Amino acid sequence: MKMLKEFFPEFIKGLDDIDELYRSKMTIDEKTYQFICFALSIKARSKPCVLKHFAGALAAGATVQELAFILALVMREAAGADDCWTHEAIGEWKEILLGNIQFKCQS
Repeated sequence: MKMLKEFFPEFIKGLDDIDELYRSKMTIDEKTYQFICFALSIKARSKPCVLKHFAGALAAGATVQELAFILALVMREAAGADDCWTHEAIGEWKEILLGNIQFKCQS
C-alpha cells in the first residue's frame, strides 16, 4: 500500500470511498462485520488485518472464546476446501504413476 499511496493515491482514495459507502449502507451489526473481516483476514494471511479485526471485534463486544471459534471455523473450512481441491487435482494419481497423464507447468 505504501507504493500505491505514493504512485497511485487516487486508488487509495477510491478504496477509502468504498469503505465509507459500505459503512453508510451496512445492514449488519458491528460485531458481525468484525467477525467476517476477521475470518477473511485469516484466510488472506494478513497479520495487520487479523490484529485490526481481532481488536475491532473485542471492541464490538466479542469474546476471545467467540474469536477462537471463528479461527477454528476458518481453519476447518480451509482444510476441507484444500482436501476437496487436492483430491480433484490428483484424482487420477494412478494414471500419473503409470505416466499416462501429460501436464505442463506454465511459467
